[in-house]
Amino acid sequence: MAYLETLEKSLYSLVTETSTNLPKDVRRAIKAAKEAENAGTRAAMSLDTITTNIVMAEDNVSPICQDTGLPTFKVYTPVGVNQIEIKKAIQTAIAAATGDAKLRPNSVDSLTGKNSGTNIGAGLPVIKFEQWENDYITVKLILKGGGCENKNIQYSLPTELEGLGRAGRDLDGIRKCILHSVWQAQGQGCSAGFIGVGIGGDRSSGYDLAKEQLFRHVDDVNPIEDLAKLEKYIVEKSNTFGVGTMGFGGEATLLGCKIGVMDRLPASFFVSVAYNCWAYRRMAIDIDPATGEITNWHYQDGEKITFRDEVKQDNSDNKVVELIAPITEEKIRSLKVGDVVKISGRMYTGRDAIHHHLIGEGVEAPVDLDGQIIYHCGPVMAKDESGNWVVKAAGPTTSIREEPYQGDIMKKFGIRAVMGKGGMGPKTLKALNEHGGVYLNAIGGAAQYYADCIKSVDGVDLMEFGIPEAMWHLSVEGFTAVVTMDSHGNSLHADVEKSSLDKLALHAERVF
Repeated sequence: MAYLETLEKSLYSLVTETSTNLPKDVRRAIKAAKEAENAGTRAAMSLDTITTNIVMAEDNVSPICQDTGLPTFKVYTPVGVNQIEIKKAIQTAIAAATGDAKLRPNSVDSLTGKNSGTNIGAGLPVIKFEQWENDYITVKLILKGGGCENKNIQYSLPTELEGLGRAGRDLDGIRKCILHSVWQAQGQGCSAGFIGVGIGGDRSSGYDLAKEQLFRHVDDVNPIEDLAKLEKYIVEKSNTFGVGTMGFGGEATLLGCKIGVMDRLPASFFVSVAYNCWAYRRMAIDIDPATGEITNWHYQDGEKITFRDEVKQDNSDNKVVELIAPITEEKIRSLKVGDVVKISGRMYTGRDAIHHHLIGEGVEAPVDLDGQIIYHCGPVMAKDESGNWVVKAAGPTTSIREEPYQGDIMKKFGIRAVMGKGGMGPKTLKALNEHGGVYLNAIGGAAQYYADCIKSVDGVDLMEFGIPEAMWHLSVEGFTAVVTMDSHGNSLHADVEKSSLDKLALHAERVF
């Protein structure tokens, strides 16, 4: 019994550390990106927010990003260790961490849409075991959010790639696929990011291999010389695309690339890419199989960058507009792409379930949304000692998922601004022009930074959809975002995608 209790505590510590404290190698990569960025740009402002958020998450012991993803464990055990006990201990630790708001409840029944509330469900959390001959247990954990998970991509060679032409069944074809994978993620995966690549295998094992690469150290060197050269090349060339942090443009688009290879069938040649956001949350521990105690934490080599007491970027040249809802059409039409807004007053959250619900025929909104702001956010929530809801983490989710609904919902209910990350498409842009609306891009992953701007939770509707998908009524102060799509037909996201495609095309010629 003592062993199991200690094991559960060790696993709880692993989950908490992974969710709230970025590893040293990731911090160093983010620092390098910040130093490479041009002062006074939107990308520089974003990196300031990101590093502030890293400090706040560590101090608050709260999630770095509100989307704590789908917990995926890789467990190595000596022969004879009871893997059933370990699986149960992991599930207990996950449920406890969710109850303590270290994780957001993310386990949703695929048929009913019901959220379990515990992160425990059919097949979740993902746990993969492997035996080895060492005399200790190693448990690896990665928390990979939905925004970056949705930008994973798999190629079947040969294929034709936009901007790059034909990719054949050779190292150069692999090169083209990886470059294309970085380009297609744009800002929707919370760039600047990291990628793991799996060459070969079948469709499932290729993706497994790609995600496995994300457990490597950022600064390690591939033992296969050709792949070591390719990893370095991919990072170097990706940072010429101009996608930049959050897709705002800039110098840092990719912070790391790790590539693995396995054999394949003669008829199949897959290149699988697992994209990970800047909030690169993975950690590992060694455990004594006799006591359940942690004997070693991984990713502890080298300097730890704290980001404390850093000089912040001077963004005084950017136009800053105060917004208080309800917002008039005249005020909205005065805004232009590039304007920085600071929101005070009321906003409402609304994600996939809310949008699907509101578009229904005859459905009325639970509150008057005329002139209001909808925030694409699934927060981490907890109750205080008085039983009142408090926000523990509240960064934006990827907005493009709402593209089929957004324009119609804005017109139907009179919404003047929607806010999320990564931008939206032509249907929404057209509606912004016709209706008089704007899209506001918040900084993806900055869940502590934005939670600090939320001063109270004043209500909630549609809780039957689960905590992440409910409509939360939030009172905010100084909530900062950037206008990236305006009511005049302008979209920073479309401009960056086009310009970065032109730069991608410069790498079409054979290299390897």
